[in-house]
Amino acid sequence: MVESSIWSVTLQERENRRLQEASMRLEQENDDLAHELVTSKIALRNDLDQAEDKADVLNKELLLTKQKLVETEEEKRKQEEETAQLKEVFRKQLEKAESEIKKTTAIIAEYKQICSQLSTRLEKQQAASKDELEVVKGKVMACKHCSEIFSKEGALKLPAVSTDNKGIETDDEKDALKKQLREMELELAQTKLQLVEAKCKIQELEHQRGALMNEIQAAKNSWFSKTLNSIKTATGTQPPQQPQPPLPPKEGST
Repeated sequence: MVESSIWSVTLQERENRRLQEASMRLEQENDDLAHELVTSKIALRNDLDQAEDKADVLNKELLLTKQKLVETEEEKRKQEEETAQLKEVFRKQLEKAESEIKKTTAIIAEYKQICSQLSTRLEKQQAASKDELEVVKGKVMACKHCSEIFSKEGALKLPAVSTDNKGIETDDEKDALKKQLREMELELAQTKLQLVEAKCKIQELEHQRGALMNEIQAAKNSWFSKTLNSIKTATGTQPPQQPQPPLPPKEGST
């Protein structure tokens, strides 16, 4: 009976020690878990603070970006207005230049027609003068007294002065023929001068037309360059919008 009681007490002591050891082990595990939980909460709080700081920075950058976008859109609007004004000015200048070119072209065509008419007239006058001169030469050569004013080659020459009455009459005829020849030569010279002046005027007008075409091309190039630069400036100054990263959920404090 006594031995049975002793054995029972021994079993209880062993069970108590086992339970105590288990309790101590559980308490140690509980302490470890509590320490790990506190450490995790501290790390999460630090991460949350960093995320909030980063969110504040991103919000400030977003505000600056929005402000920059508004300024860029305003600048783009001004550039579009300026481009529209430049287009209108260029259109008016182009219309004016085209009108000037049309007028110049019409004047050139008119002067070319005048030159053609003058050339035809000159040719006719030369032919008529030649025929008339041949007739006059024929009449002069048929006259004994008048044949002295032309050489055998047909060139005009001055005869010797005669003192008798027949010589005076011959001189009068010679003077009349000389006067007629001078008038014909003067008319031919005037016609040639008009022809040369008309050709010079045509060259001057063609030069003016070429200058107008160069001005139009230069204006086109200038307008195209300004428009292209405006488009590049308007599209190149818009900053890309950065997406805002999601924030981690906040943990409750211990």
